Amino acid sequence: MTKKKKRKVFILDTNVILHDSSCLYQFKDHNIVLPITVLEELDNFKKGNDSLNFHAREFVRTLDKLSGDKIFNGGVKIAENLGKVIIKLEQKLHPDVAINFSGSKPDHLILNTAYWVSKENENDEAILVSKDVNLRMKAKAIGIKAEDYKTDHVRDISDLYTGKRLIENFDDEKIESLYKIPFELESNEIEIVPELIPNEYLILKNGQKSVLATNDSNLQKIKKIDKKTVYGITPRNAEQIFALDALANPDIKLVSLSGKAGTGKTLLALAAALETRRNYRQIFISRPIVPLSNKDIGFLPGDIQSKIGPYMQPLYDNLGVIQNQFLPTDQKHIRVKELLEEDKLVITPLSYIRGRSLVKVYFIVDEAQNLTPHEVKTIITRAGEGTKMIFTGDIFQIDHPYLDTQSNGLSYLIEKMQGQDIYAHIDLVKGERSELAELASNLL
Repeated sequence: MTKKKKRKVFILDTNVILHDSSCLYQFKDHNIVLPITVLEELDNFKKGNDSLNFHAREFVRTLDKLSGDKIFNGGVKIAENLGKVIIKLEQKLHPDVAINFSGSKPDHLILNTAYWVSKENENDEAILVSKDVNLRMKAKAIGIKAEDYKTDHVRDISDLYTGKRLIENFDDEKIESLYKIPFELESNEIEIVPELIPNEYLILKNGQKSVLATNDSNLQKIKKIDKKTVYGITPRNAEQIFALDALANPDIKLVSLSGKAGTGKTLLALAAALETRRNYRQIFISRPIVPLSNKDIGFLPGDIQSKIGPYMQPLYDNLGVIQNQFLPTDQKHIRVKELLEEDKLVITPLSYIRGRSLVKVYFIVDEAQNLTPHEVKTIITRAGEGTKMIFTGDIFQIDHPYLDTQSNGLSYLIEKMQGQDIYAHIDLVKGERSELAELASNLL
């Protein structure tokens, strides 16, 4: 006689909902339990303009629409072929929970609900779903299975697209032909395995001969790439040459740059924006401010500039590096100052551009690894006609408490967008800040 397979019941933590307001639809035909503590916590997040606030409001609206005039007792069907969503009221701390945890913390109340669910439904497999690794550890310590919310995780970070490829022993004559006008080859003239994807960058080598090229999606040809100085910034390695090519190419509407600190991601993006500024109405350069609990920068003392100044200073530092490539009397040095004064170059936190028009804008999002996949999608879907978007960041240097290398928005963007005709990505590896900075980055 075969043993009957246990059904699953998922107990959701608040941070799962704040990460993805559509999470109810991601658990197939399994039932979902919402501890009443989660609804109380969502209530604290309803007001505000950040992504967390949007998710809180959107989830509560979804829940209200599902329930309608029905009473939640016993749960409400989410949709056809999906399970039910059940709200569990607070219960007295189970003795097994109370012996180790107090009832004063919301996390412990959620943990208690999960424990009661597991005891009351022994035919079901209770699983606590949380982005909080500490809560997951606590759950496992008292015998509750716990998982991260992995719906938008990339598969394997070690296989993440780098945007570039080194090909050795490339045909000598074809390398020579790329140095002759029109500096390009028909894509079908070469055989590369695995097959090239649109806007992939190439280092083609044969002995001492080499050439930098790209699989140009617009021309549908292999095109030679030259080293160019862009607004006073000269690339120092092949990856930076590739990055500047993508950043300055008007046919590539979406670019992502990944790499550790000092590889030049933000500097290159800003230099390319200034070089191509005539094609755009404005340049926006922005970065997310990772919130502390449910507090944004509004709770800090001082006016807006004093609040955001420390967060935005690295962007001004990069702008200063570019300006200092020219004498103070040089027109390019002066033009940077004019662009700032005329609001043609805007440096601002990401949350402060909500409602702004993104038509014909060169839009740089720095520290994109601190964005969720939903936030990245929201930003890109607001791009109007003539807008170019750049996302830069280091997927191994994440400040957000509930994101990691597999679940952050930058990794998600790279995996999902590779192969699209209007997208290019470059993973910058070599640090160019200084010998000391490179040594520290590699050894410490």
